[in-house]
Amino acid sequence: MEILGLHFDFRQILSAFMVLFAIIDITGSIPIIIDLKRKSSIPGGTVALASFAILLVFLFLGDALLGLFDIDISSFAIAGAIIIFILAAEMILDIEIFKTGGNKGGSAVIVPLIFPLIAGPGVMTTLLSMRAEFYIENIIVALALNMFLVFFVIRHVDIANRLIGDKGIYILRKFFGIILLAMSIKLFISNLLKVISEISATVGA
Repeated sequence: MEILGLHFDFRQILSAFMVLFAIIDITGSIPIIIDLKRKSSIPGGTVALASFAILLVFLFLGDALLGLFDIDISSFAIAGAIIIFILAAEMILDIEIFKTGGNKGGSAVIVPLIFPLIAGPGVMTTLLSMRAEFYIENIIVALALNMFLVFFVIRHVDIANRLIGDKGIYILRKFFGIILLAMSIKLFISNLLKVISEISATVGA
């Protein structure tokens, strides 16, 4: 569906939403959120809006940053696919590869949620990687939907915890871990073929 020159595609929005949902893993962060809420109040709206703003800025300025290092989006997408693969392995195998360093000091409650739990390096990398597969407007819609979900979970974390339960959270992590794994493989292969094609064209010329 095209509106004002923008290409909105439900399937792209759904795919991007599921990938971002799996990486942000706000449901898996419920125990951490509950623990933080015991120490201080957490403004869900502020956390969601701040995370959305940070990720949106990175989504648009990421290309400029890549340009400084003369890196094309396909090569970055391959690197992102590897990161997504590792994140999927963490979720499926219950291992910790990326170290967050924990929350040092109790003075900041919002910062651990915004970074690295919500707007972390994995999400930033994934956003730029998805630009090679999806229209940017579909990524923005998917990101906004995820931030609404972040707000909802933080606002109603106690209810969410009772509804989903520990077993439900565990099942969600495994399910979306498998989806992430499949997406990472697809992202890697499609962009690797693009890089190979560009190299072949350059050599042939």
